[in-house]
Amino acid sequence: MKTGILIFEDNHYLRNSLVAFLNSHADFKVIGAFENCDRVVPQIEELKPAIVLMDIGMPGTNGLEGLKLIRKHYPVLPVMMLTVFEDNDHIFEAICRGASGYLLKNTPIEKIPEAIKDLLSGGAPMTPSIAKKVIQLFQNLTIPKEDQYGLSPRETEVLNLLTTGHSYKMIANKCNIGLETVRSHIKKIYEKLQVHSATEAVSKILSKKG
Repeated sequence: MKTGILIFEDNHYLRNSLVAFLNSHADFKVIGAFENCDRVVPQIEELKPAIVLMDIGMPGTNGLEGLKLIRKHYPVLPVMMLTVFEDNDHIFEAICRGASGYLLKNTPIEKIPEAIKDLLSGGAPMTPSIAKKVIQLFQNLTIPKEDQYGLSPRETEVLNLLTTGHSYKMIANKCNIGLETVRSHIKKIYEKLQVHSATEAVSKILSKKG
């Protein structure tokens, strides 16, 4: 069965290009494409996508407002931002509102299917330049000892890698452990933090640090 994708993008040409490209892929089917998030909740309720691709700057209800609405009603639905904004404020706001990934529109369209698969497997795909900024922004975002949430040293290491855009495979290579071990660690991390995604974990840590 193909993965159902919902797209929110106001640029007519880009929206149609994404629809045509993703529909040509064996694993995906675009089940809806809209120019803003004015009806985002009923559209998700009706179409039941497996993943949402969302622009930020749209007329009417924009992507950040739409993301907030989605998280209120669908806390675990993967939402990947696809935007021109690469400033710290937009990155932080998107992550803190629950974005599951963050790609820039200059990402080659051929890379998007790989990013979607990474996200669906639990990763937090980011354009390399965004991942670099996130790493810089979170360099001092270590978890204080009083807020360890019962995480083991290895779980803390895995969490820090996950929240700076590393895929499961990259974490496995960096920690010299198997992919299934990474999945096991992340499952335990999410249970201890009471979250459902890497970006939700970041948001929780940020809120603790004030």
